[in-house]
Formats: sequence, structure tokens, C-alpha cells
Amino acid sequence: MIRTTLTGREQGVRPAGEAEQESGPAGRLGARPRTAAALLAALLTTVAFCAADAAARSYPFGPRTRSVNDLGNQYVPFHAHLWDLLHGRADGGLLVNWQSGYGSSFLPDVGTYLSSPFALLVAVFPRDEIDLAVYAITVLKTATAGAAMAWLLLSLRPGRWWAAGLLGASYALCGWSLALASYNPMWLDGLIALPLLCLAGEWIMAGRRPLLGVVVVALAWTANFYTAYMATLGAALVLLLRLVLAEPPWRRALAVVGRAAVTVGLGVGLAAPLVVVVYSGTKHAYPGREGHFAPVGTEDLLARLLPTTYSYSSPALYVGMTALLLALALPFHRAVPVRVRAGWTVLVLAVGLSLQWAPTSLVWHAFAAPNGSSYRQAFVFCALLVIAAWHALAHGLPDRRALGAAAVLLVLVAAVASRSSLTQRHSHLTWPVVALAAVGTLGGLALLARGNGRPALVGLAALLLIGAQFGEAAATSAVATHRRLGEMDDYAPWGDRQRREAEAVARADAWPKYRTEPGREQTVANDPMTVGGQGAQYYSSLTSDVLGRTLTALGDGWTSRGRSLQSLDNPVTDAVFSVGARVHNPPDPHQKWLPQGGGPSTLTREDVPPLVTVRPAAARSTPAAFGPSPYRNQELLLGARVYTLPATALSGARKGDEVRGLLVDGERTLTARCRPGDSVFLWAPHYSGTARLPGDGGQKLYRSDAEGTRIAAMQPLGTVPAAGQVRIELKPDRLSRVPARGAVGCLDTARLRDAVRRLTASAATEVTVSDGTLHARLPAGSEGTAVVAAPRIAGWRCSTGGAETPAGEYYGLIAVPLHGSSTSLTCTFHPPGLRLGSAVGGASLLALLLLGAVTAVRRRSAARSGEPTATGPTTTAH
Repeated sequence: MIRTTLTGREQGVRPAGEAEQESGPAGRLGARPRTAAALLAALLTTVAFCAADAAARSYPFGPRTRSVNDLGNQYVPFHAHLWDLLHGRADGGLLVNWQSGYGSSFLPDVGTYLSSPFALLVAVFPRDEIDLAVYAITVLKTATAGAAMAWLLLSLRPGRWWAAGLLGASYALCGWSLALASYNPMWLDGLIALPLLCLAGEWIMAGRRPLLGVVVVALAWTANFYTAYMATLGAALVLLLRLVLAEPPWRRALAVVGRAAVTVGLGVGLAAPLVVVVYSGTKHAYPGREGHFAPVGTEDLLARLLPTTYSYSSPALYVGMTALLLALALPFHRAVPVRVRAGWTVLVLAVGLSLQWAPTSLVWHAFAAPNGSSYRQAFVFCALLVIAAWHALAHGLPDRRALGAAAVLLVLVAAVASRSSLTQRHSHLTWPVVALAAVGTLGGLALLARGNGRPALVGLAALLLIGAQFGEAAATSAVATHRRLGEMDDYAPWGDRQRREAEAVARADAWPKYRTEPGREQTVANDPMTVGGQGAQYYSSLTSDVLGRTLTALGDGWTSRGRSLQSLDNPVTDAVFSVGARVHNPPDPHQKWLPQGGGPSTLTREDVPPLVTVRPAAARSTPAAFGPSPYRNQELLLGARVYTLPATALSGARKGDEVRGLLVDGERTLTARCRPGDSVFLWAPHYSGTARLPGDGGQKLYRSDAEGTRIAAMQPLGTVPAAGQVRIELKPDRLSRVPARGAVGCLDTARLRDAVRRLTASAATEVTVSDGTLHARLPAGSEGTAVVAAPRIAGWRCSTGGAETPAGEYYGLIAVPLHGSSTSLTCTFHPPGLRLGSAVGGASLLALLLLGAVTAVRRRSAARSGEPTATGPTTTAH
């Protein structure tokens, strides 16, 4: 009979049926085995991860870039900006990023991409090795996740330390980690958080380390709140199962649940200054695509349990053959108490089914359908599968009956999965790897069973199991790396092109006197953060709605359904946004679809007004709304008429409509008449192909798609010839459209220069900028409206000598009324949600300090009275 006794206030509970074959509670296991297991897991993870990249000839072990999709477009540039911040070289600070989007709120981006403690490691790398820094952080995070899981496994139940290390590496190298998180490095913080939160759950059950549990929750939610939310749900399920298995009195169970709720509440509260800011930022972000969940077929679902399968749109459930076979053997393992094997089996199956049901999928993703992969919570399932495997191993090796049943189930899984295209695509690799891994795993377990403690056989078994895990994980990672390169956009790591861009920007940079644009011919979507300058380019999940709509109204292009804004090469918008220098780069040679060739980077300069201009009094009553023509919208912001919009004719045009435009299905000519010497611009947001003026410069590339995920920007084509006839040759690369009216604009550069001179004459005489504060000195007697050449994102407050009030808006820009008595303007930025988050964080910190004080007083009182203190449960077997 097993009797569980509690000391002190009887705060701890222990699952029934887990006292067998233990020398004491898991919580009292010495630190040495857990440390050894954690180190082994980290070592195996690191070596396998790097070996896979070496086999795939991927950076930094080969010529193939690893900067695919958002890794190259977002995460590496954000880490480059963090490097600049840490070294005092960035324009802006934690509150405002003045380099991107003409001034964007940066704290929400920090909370989304850079709040992990690991991100600070970029500071120790050279600036031109930023790709290597992100890679090293990725490897370190993955290894840390393996170490955390190994430590957790030995905390749940004692067992062989090297086996815990092996299974810890299985978790770190799961399919979700290799297929998704390896190029979304901020998600890896959730991979680390899950075992740490489960460990905090163990402390809660035992009534130990309450303050440390709160700190763990706070760190997890600060590092990456999105995956921390999923990890918290997963840890809650583990804690509830442990309670069910323990069968404590209901009052004690409620006490554990209460302590868990308080721990999570205080931890999330401490993270609130960042979490609330990010949440508020999403409310002001440009609306992205609304995802719709569609479950994958059973054959694809089971295929993802096997090594070397890859798909962006199906759940990556691979954990390695050792963990999979042990988890499959658990229901048949007679040495494991029935309640334990039933409980863990049911939990694994329930979570697996929840991946496939739309309502539960929505719960996993914080009630917002993800824009992209619909299975971002798959790492929770992988963790549960590994924990189930550990229970099958730590209670003693499964016997032949259990392993035979597991082998039969594996064959059934493989048979169903063989109908999936995911296994058929790499069948020459998948099935040999599956066979070798299965043979290696079964052979290793058989040797372990026959070892009877003999070091030679046990060591050989360990090598066989580790070798099988290492080989299949490396092969799976290499396949994922190869497939991503074939299916996603990719970008070159830092090299000569970026160095030349950065040097050109540095030569011209005079911020905040004027902005320096790194150029329309971008290398990545966040070029300003990578190579410097202060541009329109900005790609973030939190790109503001006002910025996106303002730049789109001015003729700008974008990708990622409006979240990735491009540079707008236009002298009118350059004047409006005080872009005094612009870099012109040749096409990126890494992008093979671009026209190749071109010379070095060049620089053009223009006289532009300062960042703060003064508009006439009539501007106060101007309605802050744009019309359908980007040319006229630019004129509204400039305050002068500078464009001629001629009537156009399209040769061989197919029937279209006035709203959607004229269809272009082959080579066509767009004609118009303008004044000789004017600059010709073409605005065709839904055109994909090239456009050129014969005999005047090179061709310009336009990119849009039929799905509406990208639209093309307005571009300059050249100068109107002496005859005044404009002929634009169009060569589409797919069925496209051009506007039926207003596609062509002819810019009178003389009028533009006059408008710039007028704006400069009444503008601020001096402008200084520091992080979230902008100060301008205005001419005496200034009346009308002061307009700051920055988007009026939520959070700006301004004053002209009096009380600070929310900033006004002038066609999407910051505006402040002037009454002739002020000679200065000060605008400060307060990130939305920061005050509320700080209040919640302060209250949580106060509550935590009070809790710590009360606990300390109780311990002292107990010590003085001679009463035993709560040290958790002890288990006695009879």
C-alpha cells in the first residue's frame, strides 16, 4: 500500500502510482543527474542542428542563405537595429524607430521580436556579422529548450540521465522547431518556456518556490507572449493531469489550482508593460489577411510524425523515432500504473485532436486565426509526446509485448502516411531514414533490456539510440532547409551590396536636418534598419494603419497585404517627408527574377523643407481625407498643384471597367500628351511586368499579384520628349490591369521647386529629435498649422508652450494648430498601453513583494515556535 504524508501545512500533492522504483520524490533528485542530462541535451541539439546545416550547405556552413521569408525581411533587420541601439548608433530609441516608416512605434516591435534575453547577445558580434549573430542565438535557444526539457523529465520522475538528455534533444529538434521556429527565432522562446512552466507547475504542486514560479511566468511572457500563451495552456493541461492522477482531497486540489492561477496572474502582470503595449499596437496595425482554418487529411497528419517530411501548412509533429515508439508503447506498458498510462495517453490524443478542430485551434491561437501556418501550437503536442515517452521509459523498459504493440502501431502510421504526398515527395529518403531509425531504436532498447546494468551493453545501447536520433534529426532539418529555399523568398546575408549601401547612406546622412532614403531598389523589406537612413520601408506585424493608408494613398506599393511598405521614389513625396538624399542601387543580384546588371550605388540630393513646416490657416479646416488619385493626394500634402494628369489610351485594350481598370494581357502601349520636359510617372498598382519610355532610361519593374497580397508602387519613367507625346511600352508577365483614368502623371519640376521654397521659407528654423521627443523652433508670429513630416500614429502628444494635448492629423501626418504667439513646438510619444501596462506591472510587483513578505514572516514564526515548515510531500511505501 502507498501512503502519502505531508509535512508542515500539507501544501504539496504527488500523483498516485508514481512512488514505485523511486528512491525519493522527484523534487529531491540530486542536481547532478539533471545537470548532466541538460548538458547532454544541449550538446546533442547543437551538434545535430549545425550538422544538418552543414549537410544542406546552408549558412554559415555553406553558400546557401538561410534568410528565407520573414527571417531575412524582418527578424535579421530588427536584430541589426537592436545592435545599433545597444551601441548608440540608432536613430531613435525604445519608443520611436525614426529609421522605418518615417517614424514608427518601436516598443511593440520590441515586445514582438526582440524582448527575449537571448536577443541581447547580438551586441557581442560585429555589426557586419548580424546574420551569424541571429544564427548563434537560434542555436542557443534550441539547445536551451532541449536542456530545459531534460531537466523537467528528471523532475517529473527519476530515470537514466542520458535517456532524459536524449529525449530533451528530441523535443528541441522536433518538427515544429526545425520546420517553423528555426526561421522564426522569437517562437523558440515558447519552446523554452513550456518545460519551464511545467517545472513551475511542479513547484506549485509541492508548495515550493512561489516567487521563482512567478519570475518564470514573467520571463516567458516577456520573451514572446504569443508562444508563451500556448505554452501556458500546455503547462496548465499537464498540471491538471498531475492533479487528477494524484487524487488529492478537493480542498487541496483547489489550493493548487488557486496557487497556479495566482502565479500565472502575477507573472503575466509583471510582463504587462510589454504585453499590453503589443496588444494595443495590434489594435492600431494595418489589417492583415484573416486566416481560415482547414484541417489537413489524416494521411498528412500522420506523415508529419515521420522524419524528413515537410510542409508549411500541416502540423510538424516529428519528435524522433525513440520518443515516438516509447509514446506508442506507453498504453501497453504494464509496469506503468494504469491511471498514469491512461492519463498521458488520453491527454496526448486530446491535444492531437484539438489541432484539427477549428474552435480549439482558435483557442490555441489566442482567438485570432493566424495569418500563415495554422499549427503554431504543434510544439505543445511534441512536448506531451516526449513526456509520455519518458513515463514509458522511466518506469522501466517496456517489455516485448509493449514494444511489439508500438511497432505494429508504427507500421499502421507508416501505411496511412504512405498515401500522403509528403512522404511520396522524398520517398527515396523518407523510408530509408524511417527504417534505419526504427531499427536503431528497437536495437538500442533491446540492448538496454539485455544489459542488466553491464556498462558495455548499456553504453552501446545509448550510442545506438543517440546515433539514430542524431541521424534522423539532421536529415529532417536538412530537408526542411532545402524545401524552404525552394518554396519561399530568400535573401542574401550581409555582404558587399549591403556594405556599399551602408557607406552611401553614411556619406549623406544628416538626420534630423533631412532624411536619407536607402533607396527603392531594396535588398530586404527593412533596409533602413539594415543599412541605415530614414526611409518609408517598414515591415512588421504592427505596421500602423495610418502609415499604410497614407502611403498607399500617395501611390506607394506594398507586400504582405499591406504590412510591408516600400520606398516611394518620387520628388513630391520626398519634399513632403523631408527626404534630402536618396540612394539608388542596382537590382539585387541575389534575386534572380530581377533584371540583372547595373552599376554601383549612386546618390542624389535635393533641397527639401525641414521636418516641421507651417501651413496656412486655411489648412486647419481642410478635411483629412484623400481622393482616388495619388497625384492629387501628393499635391494636397505639398500644398501646390504640380502635376498634369493627361487622358490616356491603351493600344489593344481588352474590356475592363472604370473601377478595376483596363486589362493588359500582352505587350501594349499606353499613350498620353504632356508638356515637354516634364517628368513622367506611371501609377499602376495592379500591373505586373515592365514599363519603359522608348529611348529614355531603362525599364522599370512593377510587381503585383492577383491575390491582393502585393501592389506595385508609382515610379518615374523619364522625361516627356520635345514632341510632347508620351508612349509607355508595357510588357506584362501575367494578366494585369492599369487604371482607366489617372495612370500617368506629368510633374512640372519648376513648380515643385517653387512649392519647396515657399514651404521652407515659413518652416521651422531648427529641429532636434531624441527617441520619443521632437522639438522645433518656429519663426516668430507663425500662424496656421504646424505639420510634422511623420505619420500621426497613436500616442503622439504636442504642445506649443501650453499644456500637452493629443496631436492633430493633417492627411495622416502630425499636425498642431498655431495662433501666432508660439515660437517652439514639442511633440512627445507615449506608446498606447504603456501607462496601463505599467500600472498593472506595478500592482503585480507590489503584490509579489507583499506575498514574499508574508511568506517570510510565516517562516520566521514557524521557526520560533518550532513547527516544521512546508517542504513538500514525502512518500512512504508499505
